Amino acid sequence: MGTAGGGRGAGALRLPGLHGYAVEFSPYWPGRVACAAAQYYGIAGCGTLAVLEQNEAGIVLLRSFDWNDGLFDVTWSENNEHVLITSSGDGSLQIWDTAKTKGPLQVYKEHTQEAYSVDWSQTRGEQLVVSGSWDQTAKLWDPAVGKSLRTFKGHEGVIYSTIWSPHIPGCFASASGDQTLRVWDVKAPGVKLVIPAHQAEILSCDWCKYDENLLVTGAVDCSLKGWDLRNIRQPVFILLGHTYAIRRVKFSPFHATLLASCSYDFTVRFWDFSKPNPLLETVEHHTEFTCGLDLSLHNRGQCAAVHSGSRREQELHSAAEGSSLCRGSNTVSFVIPTGKDIVERMRDGLSQIYWHTFIGLISFFSLALLFSSSICLSSWPHNIL
Repeated sequence: MGTAGGGRGAGALRLPGLHGYAVEFSPYWPGRVACAAAQYYGIAGCGTLAVLEQNEAGIVLLRSFDWNDGLFDVTWSENNEHVLITSSGDGSLQIWDTAKTKGPLQVYKEHTQEAYSVDWSQTRGEQLVVSGSWDQTAKLWDPAVGKSLRTFKGHEGVIYSTIWSPHIPGCFASASGDQTLRVWDVKAPGVKLVIPAHQAEILSCDWCKYDENLLVTGAVDCSLKGWDLRNIRQPVFILLGHTYAIRRVKFSPFHATLLASCSYDFTVRFWDFSKPNPLLETVEHHTEFTCGLDLSLHNRGQCAAVHSGSRREQELHSAAEGSSLCRGSNTVSFVIPTGKDIVERMRDGLSQIYWHTFIGLISFFSLALLFSSSICLSSWPHNIL
């Protein structure tokens, strides 16, 4: 484990042998973040929840917890500053208490495939959690109850992202590999709205903090699209610039028209969709796949990103798959190891992996051990975020 600097006001902490998938700032503690990570890209091995904090000495590890499968997402409790929930490759959710040395406190396992996303509701008067899974369902949870309250069906592909509306109680959105963005009401019998948002897998979505009708999606086609729920016939904005699939997108908590995105092109980009030239800045100091991204609610201009892998690994996976990474809107190849096709092949049986002709499994896992996840906290000018 080590620290490194880079970028404008940036600091980094490396987690050897782990590959980061998600990062989220604490809503209570300025400079404190949680990271969900996995060994071997979540294909095999264990997962780790790391809780970190930035101080004058840099970024320090406050607490870490291990799980027996990869961790893909993390969310902080909205009523207890020490509690978090993670989602895992074994289909389960875990509740952790950072004030304790061991955990988890509880485990909920109902999804039949990878639980890839989890989010805690931010609206007052409700303590609800929503999870999304590769089993094509979303589930509603009350952390005080030992089972899910409801299962939402309708997606025809894996669910990559589930996010609560910060404005409307009981309303959440989901983004899926079936190329749709869907909006749900926990009190309604079925899906509230279906938006055919992209002609490619949608990996991320987020709600605008200042407009209850505005969402943004990020997809494998390298584009970001804004959607007004009152008129979904066409997007209200399209942002182009990423050269590989967009892994995560976040609206600014301080500006209505600003957002940030991260991609498998190793960059974090800041945008203002109200401007004729919407791309404000491209941060290129990352050297690996940038998978997780969040913006601080406390420190204006502070961004956290988590990345994993290396350029060498990208070359290996691209060659092993036998096709190019996504470049341009007409190519929707998704060949990095977090794509459903590769992981399914590997989870279905190691003997079925077709890329063993390029590199042996032992060589692959040995190589993966050489690289680490890196958490990067960066501060940017207030006019950017």
